[in-house]
Formats: sequence, C-alpha cells, structure tokens
Amino acid sequence: MEQTAPRRGTVTERAIEQLKAMIGSGSLEPGQRLPTERDLAAQLGISRSSMREAIRALTVLGVLEARHGSGIYVTQLEAGDLLETFGVVADLSRGPQLVELLEVRRILESTATALAAARISRAQLAEVEEHLAAMDATDDPEEILSHDLAFHRAIVAAAGNETMAAILEGLSSRTFRARVWRGYQEEGAFERTRREHARIHAALAAHDPESARAAAAAHVGEVEAWLRLQLPRD
Repeated sequence: MEQTAPRRGTVTERAIEQLKAMIGSGSLEPGQRLPTERDLAAQLGISRSSMREAIRALTVLGVLEARHGSGIYVTQLEAGDLLETFGVVADLSRGPQLVELLEVRRILESTATALAAARISRAQLAEVEEHLAAMDATDDPEEILSHDLAFHRAIVAAAGNETMAAILEGLSSRTFRARVWRGYQEEGAFERTRREHARIHAALAAHDPESARAAAAAHVGEVEAWLRLQLPRD
C-alpha cells in the first residue's frame, strides 16, 4: 500500500509543540534569545522551512518576538500578550457564538467579582465608586458606556488574577458592542445597568463574595438573556 507523505503542517505543528515544550520545561526562559534557526532545526530534527513557520506562528501568538538585527527571543509570557488573539476571536464572533462568549463572561466575571469582594483595597473600591458616580451623573450614552467598561475593569483588577483579567478584557471588547446595541435599542437599559452596578458595589463594599458573585452573574445574565431574544428562531 502506497504511503502518503506527511503534510508540511504536521511537521510545523510538531515543531511548535517542541518549542513550547522547551519553554515550558525552562530550557528556554522568558527573555532568552533562541538559538539560530539552523541550529534549532538540527536539534529538533526538522527542516529549516518548518522551523521558520513554527517560529512565525509562535510570534503571532505572542510567545516569541523578533528584534531587528538581534534575533528571536522568548517574550516575557505576560497573560495579556498571550491572550491578545483571544480578543480577536471574540471580536469576530456573532449570533450564537456571541451568546456563548457571554456565557463564559458571566462565569468568569462573577468569579472575578467574588474574588474582588474578598481582596479589594480602599483605593480600588474608591476607583469603582468613581466610575459608578460618573455613570449616575450623565445621560450621554458614550460616557455611560465608557465608565461601564472602566467600572468592570477596576473590579477585575481588584481580583488580582492577571490571566482572568486578560480573558475578560478580550470578552469585553466584543460584548461592549452588545451593550451599545442594547443601550440604544432597549428602553431603560442604562437605568437597569446603574441599579445592577449599585448592587455589585454594595457587595464589594460589604466584602461579601457570594453576594458579589450573584450580583455580577445577574448583571451579565441580563445582557445575555436580551441577546438570546434577538437571535433568529428556527
């Protein structure tokens, strides 16, 4: 039986996995310069063209960075950089996929808000209160939505989990549009948002994680439920 030659993608994927394994094991540290493309290809037993494709793919993902005239380096592997492409996926989602993203956001944001309730400092709580007051002081949709985003970012930052914050930032970039749409289309949406934010703030001020979790889940759940109603029915 005639054997099929392995596809280039398969070899490149193997190279990607091997490079990731080297970083994961500490053979390549954050900030370290990679060996030359030729040396890496020889070390891993693959062609230079496949190694070049693997390096290019990991550069796009933020794992590696090319420094002009210096070479290829492992990045600092910050969560925000590594999860940047997640935001792109979120931005391109719509319809049922957008609802799925809101489900994920509801789960993560309620958890982040519960963590924030246990960990939030006075200065962080004051920042949350500042954005809450700013929302109450204006009827301009753009200002309200700007402080809405900042309100949630301040809470997620107070949770103290950078990876979770990076994921939620990606989700919010897309759900921001949903909130805009909801704000303009649904009468009273901004007023409901103000009330829901006030409940979240009260739970944070009381350092009550479970109340904070419930308030945040209900808040995102309102947007999710509204969006489900906009989807075409079979």
